[in-house]
Amino acid sequence: MVGVRANSERAGGLESALRRLAAVPLLPRSLFARSLIILVTPVVLMQLIAGAVFFDHHLHKVAKRMSRAVAGEIAFLRRAYEEIGDEVALGQMVAMANRHMRIAIRHDPDGTLPPGPHDFGDTPLQAALLISLERFLEAPFAVGFDPENRTYTITVAMRRGVLEAVVPRHRFTSSTAHILLWWVSGSTVLLLAIAILFLRWQIHPIQRLADAAERIGKGQGIAGFEPSGALEVQQAGAAFVEMSARIERQIRERTELLAGVGHDLRTPLTRMRLALAMLEYDDDIQGMRSDVEQMSGMIEGYLAFARGDGGEVPREIDFARLLEDVAAAARRQGADISLACEGDLTGELRPHALHRCLANLVENARRYAGRAALRAWSEAGALHLTIDDDGPGIPVAERRNVFRPFHRLESSRNPDTGGTGLGLAIARDAVRAHGGELVLDDSPLGGLRVHLRLPV
Repeated sequence: MVGVRANSERAGGLESALRRLAAVPLLPRSLFARSLIILVTPVVLMQLIAGAVFFDHHLHKVAKRMSRAVAGEIAFLRRAYEEIGDEVALGQMVAMANRHMRIAIRHDPDGTLPPGPHDFGDTPLQAALLISLERFLEAPFAVGFDPENRTYTITVAMRRGVLEAVVPRHRFTSSTAHILLWWVSGSTVLLLAIAILFLRWQIHPIQRLADAAERIGKGQGIAGFEPSGALEVQQAGAAFVEMSARIERQIRERTELLAGVGHDLRTPLTRMRLALAMLEYDDDIQGMRSDVEQMSGMIEGYLAFARGDGGEVPREIDFARLLEDVAAAARRQGADISLACEGDLTGELRPHALHRCLANLVENARRYAGRAALRAWSEAGALHLTIDDDGPGIPVAERRNVFRPFHRLESSRNPDTGGTGLGLAIARDAVRAHGGELVLDDSPLGGLRVHLRLPV
């Protein structure tokens, strides 16, 4: 048990470490970018390690061998100058050295070694050259580097004067370093391009699934969506399609059931209205008529909440004109309402569902406040609306509960004073059917602020 607990603790620690790493703000947030990093990083690291080993090991050996070759050739030429007295033979040897060894030789009988240290820097290549010259020349020497002509000048002391050898830098270096750099860079770019194409091909079905889920959230349906991609993505897509079908079937069955119940209830209510209309007027009859009207209004509210106008097809509408109609209707009932619209407020919306939502919100402001102010604007691909009033507002602790169906802040069961408890629930369902959100907050007028956001 102790071992199992230790393993589980280690697994939990690794999982939490991975979660913390995934939450680092420097890491990209998209699946495509993270997958690309996971795929490309090991390849790039492998190539960098291989390149580092190549430069540290292979090039060091190549530079050492080439330096030994040059040092041996210069030692041979020095010995030849000291032992061959024939000027013609020496001239032929110098010509052969220039042509075959790429070494320019010059003998200065009166020359001396330049003073000071070797003036050509401190690199692994130059260190190998110094070691090779000390080993093969067996005589004092000096080395200088000409960066403009990229040549090394090696001056060697002789019995008479000095021997000066000018050697091009490519005699000490290998061209394979540039080939390796081009190979590493080219292969990295090629692998990156292949990885991008492959990952886009794999990520596309996930993006289509996310788009279908967003359309479901906006009530637009998923017509034309078919699961595709990898096996796991296809399984998730098929499960999503089945879930969507079950949700639509459940909503349809609930709507049909409540529509039937509403029809059955309307029939006896209609008979009761006719019977009451035929009776003589008195206070009791008037009370019964009021009760029947309240019951009829409650049934209509229940059916509206259950129906949710989910079958309405979104279409291009002017949100500002819809707000003007709702505000004008409220003014006709005596409400003090101001309206301010800013910018282009057109979008794909369900006008009837949205009209019911806005009418409920404005009716609440008219009923519980003396003045209301509506302001609408467009920002970041969404329509925004705030409804501010100077009423008593809603306590912070109750702002989540008021969206629950049949929840009323007023304790009595009188619909005239507290309503049916469905107004805000219907309004939020209509907003969420558009993929938006409805939030309650404090108003600068002293009452309640309703902030409505609708993506378009």
